[in-house]
Amino acid sequence: MKILIACDSFKDALPALEVCQAIGRGLQRALPQVEAIIFPMADGGEGTAGILTFHSKGQRIEKEVNDPLFRPVRASYGLSGDGKTAFIEMAAASGLPLLKQEERTALRSTTFGTGELILDAVHRGASRILLGIGGSATNDAGMGMAAALGYRFFTEDGERLAA
Repeated sequence: MKILIACDSFKDALPALEVCQAIGRGLQRALPQVEAIIFPMADGGEGTAGILTFHSKGQRIEKEVNDPLFRPVRASYGLSGDGKTAFIEMAAASGLPLLKQEERTALRSTTFGTGELILDAVHRGASRILLGIGGSATNDAGMGMAAALGYRFFTEDGERLAA
C-alpha cells in the first residue's frame, strides 16, 4: 500500500518538508509494510519558494539585498533545476518578520529588496519569475521592485517619486 503525505508547514514550528518527513517516519514505524510518498506543499506564502525549488530539483540562492527599510539583509530564493525559473517570496526581502513591531509602517517600507532578488535571478539566466506575495511588510504597489529593475516614476509635473 502507498500513502501520500502532502502537508504544508506548521506555522512557526516546522517547514513543510520536515512535517512530511516526520509523519513519514512515524508511519514507517507503525506500518513498516506501507510505502510513504512525501510531497510537501505550500499555499503561496512563506515556504513556497523552498517547496517549488525542492520539486523542481533546483537550488537555493542567497543574496545580500535591502530589507523594507533599506538595511542590508541576507535573503534567499530558489532557482529551478533547469535554471529557467526563479521562485521568489516577497517575505524573504520585504517581509514582516524582518521588522520590529514599532518599525511596521507601510508608508516607509519598500519592495526594493525583492526587486534586487528578481534582478539577481535574471542575471543568473532565469526567464520566468514566480513571485509569492504573502507576508509582505509593504504597500508600495511594487514600485520598489520596479525601481530595482531600472524603472523610474514621476508625478504629472515631472518630479521624480521615491520608490
